[in-house]
Amino acid sequence: MSADHYFSTEPDAPMRRGEIEFNVAGRDYRLAVASGVFSAGRLDPGTTVLLRKAGLPGASTEGALLDLGCGYGPIACVLASEAPGVTVYAVDVNARARDLASENAERLGLAGRVLVRAPEEVPADVTFTEIWSNPPTHIGKAGLHTLLESWLPRLAPDGVAWLVINRHLGGDSLHSWLAGLGWTVERTASQRGFRVLRVTGKSTD
Repeated sequence: MSADHYFSTEPDAPMRRGEIEFNVAGRDYRLAVASGVFSAGRLDPGTTVLLRKAGLPGASTEGALLDLGCGYGPIACVLASEAPGVTVYAVDVNARARDLASENAERLGLAGRVLVRAPEEVPADVTFTEIWSNPPTHIGKAGLHTLLESWLPRLAPDGVAWLVINRHLGGDSLHSWLAGLGWTVERTASQRGFRVLRVTGKSTD
């Protein structure tokens, strides 16, 4: 089956619900999942690498964070759990994914700080202390570039973006492309075929 339906606004796949469990930073999570949403059978390996290898926020982190392409909300829920002083915008085009992300945030007691939104529902004046994403590489290089060009400029001046990209799906070329646009890009980890990229403000050189 094509993965395209994961990135549709209204997936056609019949609704089959389930649950997954995982542990990040010593916390156990049990989240609702469903067919028609990306990686419903398990926590996606790229997301697993990102959450274990990137620099998670902590108690001193403030401001708004963005989970771009949130799916059923694992990244958003971890960020909000680790950093009680932040608001996390969980953004996805998939309505079923957004419903699940809202449900999962509520069951973890995070509903007030995890704001699940369609992309066009995020206020234009919001900037982000951190952006986190396991982006949808299957939308193609042009679509991925457009997505990142839309959201990375919304980083706060001292903000940081954490991205995870499969090496075989263009992880190294994305690194080069971002650097070519003037972003400061560091590969902080490479595991299981995935690159974890730390992206900070554009160079002023």
